[in-house]
Amino acid sequence: MQIVKGAESLFEQLKIWRRHIHQYPELSFEEKQTAAFVVSQLEMIKNIHIEKHVGGNGVVATLTSGTGPTIALRADMDALPIEEENDHAFVSKNPGVMHACGHDAHTAMLLGVVKLLGEQFEKGELTGTVKFIFQPAEESMDEHGYSGAPYMIEDGVLDDVDSVIALHVCPWHPVGVVQMNHGYSMANVDTFKATIRGTGGHGGYPHLAIDPVWMLGTILQAFYSSVGRRISPLEIVAASIGKIEAGAVSNVIPAEVCVEGTLRSYSPEARRRLEYEVEQVFKMAETFGGTYEYVVEKGEPALNNHLEVNMIIEQSIKEIYPDMKIEWEPFGLGGEDFGYMTQKVPGAMFFLGCSLEDGEDRGLHTPIFGIDEQCMPIGTAVLVAAVNRFLKSEVSKQPLNRSSIQEGA
Repeated sequence: MQIVKGAESLFEQLKIWRRHIHQYPELSFEEKQTAAFVVSQLEMIKNIHIEKHVGGNGVVATLTSGTGPTIALRADMDALPIEEENDHAFVSKNPGVMHACGHDAHTAMLLGVVKLLGEQFEKGELTGTVKFIFQPAEESMDEHGYSGAPYMIEDGVLDDVDSVIALHVCPWHPVGVVQMNHGYSMANVDTFKATIRGTGGHGGYPHLAIDPVWMLGTILQAFYSSVGRRISPLEIVAASIGKIEAGAVSNVIPAEVCVEGTLRSYSPEARRRLEYEVEQVFKMAETFGGTYEYVVEKGEPALNNHLEVNMIIEQSIKEIYPDMKIEWEPFGLGGEDFGYMTQKVPGAMFFLGCSLEDGEDRGLHTPIFGIDEQCMPIGTAVLVAAVNRFLKSEVSKQPLNRSSIQEGA
């Protein structure tokens, strides 16, 4: 098929783009050079409109025929604070920063999609509008609790959009496999901070103190044994503690213990229930004569894959890669701020198999993360085919059903 041939013809260019971006990774909210590189490549496309500094360091490019529906494609651009341990020829040149989540490949593939769709628009083969969203700061939140997606949404990037699609490389599947899921597919990501307070006292006279460390022992047992038991097993939830701080010296019972952790859930109801149940555990401090404080900071909402958008992606895959295997299952309890976008307009993300068959476990967010670059023409072709199907189909001639966009925050 022509779309597949076009994507395959870009393979060397896709590698050049991806490897350049990989060598010069930038952390969330610092993607100025990456954005400038993206703009320099977009400027080579005829009849494209480019907006800079959208939602911070974001770039939005638009191809349009002036009439018809609008579909958006999103790729993230930021890297992680990880020291790369790979030995290939294009390792990170920025110490302590690495593209360990595939955003370099996402950006390269979206540039490839722009090139191929730009040629179609120039030939008059498509009617409608395509917005290409190069998003900063997917990995981290700032002091206001925002990552890149909500900032771009605030700047109006989705105001005129009918549908939005993204992909994510997937190191647990080989090249030639795609993972999809209807509905909630990645987690609401919240963090909590709890403080258990007593009076503290002399380590030699524990009977005279109200000891928050002693309280914590019972609270931890309840946290790990009862939270999940009080939420329906049909709900997908996880609660974990990652940080405990108490005391300064060995012979002083501290007056307080601070605990921090993460709450993961899929549905809005499970999110509310989990937050409540964890608080009830820390409230146990009151039965021991202590007090507690409990604060939850809301992070990105669950990724909610819209059925009709998923069907467009699935049909596009079957059309251009009829033998491709599609695995249908949720993507896990990781977070993805693309969930903000699917909360705003109908949208979906699919996972693209990319594993290197070298016997190494090159998982996301690890110092040896890597991909088989053969996946990039596939991802590029699927996105191009999905845009074609959307703009040319009857689906695009009537609004997608927004009733399935459920509350995620």
